Amino acid sequence: MAVVVVGGHTRNIGKTSVVAGLIAALPEMRWTAFKITQFGHGMCSANGEPCDCETAEHTIAVSEERPGGDSSTDSGRYLAAGAVRSLWVRTRQGDLSEAMPRIRKELEGAENAVIESNSILRFLRPDLYLSVLDPGVADFKESARQYLDRADAVLVAEGELGHPEWKGVSLKLVAGTPVLAIRPPVYVTDEVVAFVVERLRKSGSQRDLRQLHGAG
Repeated sequence: MAVVVVGGHTRNIGKTSVVAGLIAALPEMRWTAFKITQFGHGMCSANGEPCDCETAEHTIAVSEERPGGDSSTDSGRYLAAGAVRSLWVRTRQGDLSEAMPRIRKELEGAENAVIESNSILRFLRPDLYLSVLDPGVADFKESARQYLDRADAVLVAEGELGHPEWKGVSLKLVAGTPVLAIRPPVYVTDEVVAFVVERLRKSGSQRDLRQLHGAG
């Protein structure tokens, strides 16, 4: 089984589009897709709405998208792109460890998995980690900063990092890391697909990568 993690330094920079693009480009992988969301204080993990609950049952929540459901949500987009299964995992900020038993159970039943998250890297080592970066957006989440040097590749619009707006984030963290171009509305180019296939082949994580895009 291959596990691919897609992260990024802030919201609305194309992480979900990259995940959906990979699912659509590599249907042979029969992906189980995970969207992991950590809500801050005062937000309920069950539905993402403001609340004052502190009960254990509101610490984590996991829901599975169903065919014919809302394709506008992130997890709905995964299913619409061709994922075999799509799950939305919600936890309170800092409580992702509470959801890991359920996530690991779901991984055991998956042929291959793609996970949108940075923080998951604290609990597992994927076969491939892609980090989506936007040099023009200053916000940089600590979870993205913490794991940036573990990225197998960074995905940047037109493949140019230039002079980022980020404060206190050294480009030395990605020195020597492949920089792959994304060209919205195309977030997963042929170059990205070829990179993913080759890295997974080298990792030996997929039992029959020879079938992917006629490779090998």
